[in-house]
Amino acid sequence: MTIAVRHRVVAVTVALAAVTYLDRVCIAVLAPKISAELGLSRIEMGYVFSAFAVAYALFGVPAAWWTDRDGARRVLTWVVLWWSAFTMATAAAWNFASLLVIRFLFGVGEAGAWPSVARVYSRWIPLAERGRIQGIFFAGAHLSGGLTPLAVAAIAGRLEWRAIFVFFGLIGMLWTVGWYAWFRDEPREHPAVPADERDHIEATRGLPAAQDHIPGSWTSVFKTATVAPLCVQAFANSYGFYFFITWLPTYLAQARGMTGAQLAIFSGLPLMLSFVADLTGGEGSDRLSRRISLRAARRAFGVGGYALAALAIFLATQVGSGFAAGFLIAIGGALSMLTLAPAWATAVDVGGRHAGVTAGVMNTVGQFGGIVSPLVLAYLVDATNNWNIPLMVLAGIYAMAGVAWLMIDPAQRVERTAH
Repeated sequence: MTIAVRHRVVAVTVALAAVTYLDRVCIAVLAPKISAELGLSRIEMGYVFSAFAVAYALFGVPAAWWTDRDGARRVLTWVVLWWSAFTMATAAAWNFASLLVIRFLFGVGEAGAWPSVARVYSRWIPLAERGRIQGIFFAGAHLSGGLTPLAVAAIAGRLEWRAIFVFFGLIGMLWTVGWYAWFRDEPREHPAVPADERDHIEATRGLPAAQDHIPGSWTSVFKTATVAPLCVQAFANSYGFYFFITWLPTYLAQARGMTGAQLAIFSGLPLMLSFVADLTGGEGSDRLSRRISLRAARRAFGVGGYALAALAIFLATQVGSGFAAGFLIAIGGALSMLTLAPAWATAVDVGGRHAGVTAGVMNTVGQFGGIVSPLVLAYLVDATNNWNIPLMVLAGIYAMAGVAWLMIDPAQRVERTAH
């Protein structure tokens, strides 16, 4: 059976998603060794974690504008080379300031990844397939992130932490070689795309005619009412996600007494379970939309996912068993990711020809959650010596995101507000 070219495009972007999370998550697992060697306090390590998110937030929209202007083929090549170089450069850190700068510059590169992929999908993926495809994309990312603690644990006995960063950086550089050689920004530009697939994509992807193109801008995006609640729920998603990829291993070790293989498994469990949630949220919202309206289908997963996530995280603070707490946190994290594919599919739908900028705005505002999450936890735990308080804050933020989903409408279009 011949695999459609658009599905090969998806496979290549899923490989990219795996690389991004591999490079992001490894620092959380290696944080105790890094802190010990460089003499970093908990709060200093919190700032290192947040440096990535600050850069990600600052450069998300400029990167999105760049990819809308020049195309994802060129932009992804440059940004993946950039962040892979700074993944490798992490190995050269010698103190707090150097590590802070390197991780900031690493985040500058990764800021271009998600908006560029959103642009790829707006050109290559029919509207009816978009939720499922976004789910597959994030499933690949989260599976990679979930397996990273196990991978790091497996190779940490053979490589010291600096060499691990060099090894992971090389993987991204290899990806760019294949991407630039094979990918094209439009289906009609790709020599392997048959005419029937090209015509099907262009007829069903939901983009206006080329003559109706209007350059994306902050003004037209923010005039679209549904963008604001999309940003609110993105803030919540990033806030929780950054807990899972930064402080969770330390929480499990210090507050719940986990060590060894158990610690490695539970450190990655939220993202491993998110693999299932991503596929369920994407495919499920697409299927449900065929029975009810698209708006109601996306809202069902958004509201339900965050409400159940808030409950699971709250219950984790009420149990005495470390195993039960770790499992509830993992369930809560996965439930929050039920919303991810519907949210990004909505951003692509709403953005249309401005999908890169729209997704970039949502992602940029969301990253403020990632900026404050590691710092809020560090300061709260230092002040109270109580790990449950940051988890209760997270449960409240998830509940807020569920309310925001009640105001999201994927039928709105940036193009209409731009006229």
